[in-house]
Amino acid sequence: MAKPKGKYAWTVKVGEKGQIVIPKEAREIFKISPGDTLILLGDEKQGIAIPPKNMFTTLASKIFGESAREVDDE
Repeated sequence: MAKPKGKYAWTVKVGEKGQIVIPKEAREIFKISPGDTLILLGDEKQGIAIPPKNMFTTLASKIFGESAREVDDE
């Protein structure tokens, strides 16, 4: 079965402290670097999602207005 373009799936193990390691390929595709802050979203019915980091800026801008984007760009 062919993988849909732009769609990915990885498996990770949860360590004793509840930590996971984001696979290298995922970090490269989504440009995740050490020290980056990620947003973790959860829905009891749908599960957990870690959207791309620029999505938080977009969401914050919609909620708080353009001033959120200006702070993030600094």
